[in-house]
Amino acid sequence: MSKVIGFGEIMGRIAPEGFLRLAQALPGKLKLTFGGAESNVCASIALLGGRSSFVSALPANPVGEACAAFLRSLNVETSSIVMTKNGRLGLYFVEAGANQRASNVVYDRENSSVAITPSSSYQWDEIFKDASWFHISGISPALSKNAAESSLDAVKKAREHKVTVSCDINFRKKLWNWDSSMKPRELAEKTMRGILPYVDVLIANEEDASDVLGIHAGESDVSSGRLDISRYPEVARKIISQFPNISKAAITLRESISASHNNWGAMLYEKASDKASFAPLRDGNYSPYEIRDIVDRVGGGDSFAAGLIFALMDKDLQSPEKAVAFAVASSCLAHSIYGDINYVSRREVEALMGGSASGRVQR
Repeated sequence: MSKVIGFGEIMGRIAPEGFLRLAQALPGKLKLTFGGAESNVCASIALLGGRSSFVSALPANPVGEACAAFLRSLNVETSSIVMTKNGRLGLYFVEAGANQRASNVVYDRENSSVAITPSSSYQWDEIFKDASWFHISGISPALSKNAAESSLDAVKKAREHKVTVSCDINFRKKLWNWDSSMKPRELAEKTMRGILPYVDVLIANEEDASDVLGIHAGESDVSSGRLDISRYPEVARKIISQFPNISKAAITLRESISASHNNWGAMLYEKASDKASFAPLRDGNYSPYEIRDIVDRVGGGDSFAAGLIFALMDKDLQSPEKAVAFAVASSCLAHSIYGDINYVSRREVEALMGGSASGRVQR
């Protein structure tokens, strides 16, 4: 498989044990792991058996070095990570939700290495020299003006090198604040509309198109967990009508019954055939995975993006029907794993695709 490049920020993820709230856990022990949207994608692709390289900026100190070493331990290439004298490792704190109490994320990412590093610090021509796919998300350009400029330069360079570009919109309202003259949603739309003309494969969740592009899916009400599934092909068509360079649009479909119980599926729309493929299917009809007792849903969308990219690059999985089925199965399994990284193999994903969903012990 050819190499996948990802650009973005990897952070320290800090969380209390189990379902404790920060107010309960502090002062006391917290667990630190590493994660971040694009790094999660690169790590998951490597774990599935693909080749990936992560581009970022990290502080040149033992913490930044440990973070890069963690990625290498997962077989992610790190030679294009810029080690900076200034800046810091971004952090985010997670309170895991349960039942009717939602999970909560607190960001501490200001002046992180990625946020203060200019685009000129990255050797884009060298980075894309032997790559065939580039992945980015809407989180990186939300961090700072520097990061937004780096994101735009990266997708432009990727297109120059004839590299397929995927982008997960990933709207994070809490992050879009580097231009005080604009509201977060307005800044996100302006910035992302500059990036999307260079994208081939768009990935979004059930509300990203509405939040960032103003394209709504019928009677869907994400806050109540009610999705008008039949309207999402039209959402994809409207996106592509505005950005005709996009050849495929994938939308994850999460119905949140509670923090512990979600229904999970996705749609992949292909421009060339004007066809939408849904997964998972039962008797030919869309029937989402019913995920109860969720272990961790953070990184669920990233595991979908990784599964989709991996499948679209594999000759045995790249049909739209198989690709979206593989991506959804991969991300379904991610909900059973603590942390940002989806520690599953291709074999496990294909077993779930084939109907092995009972959770029986493998002996």
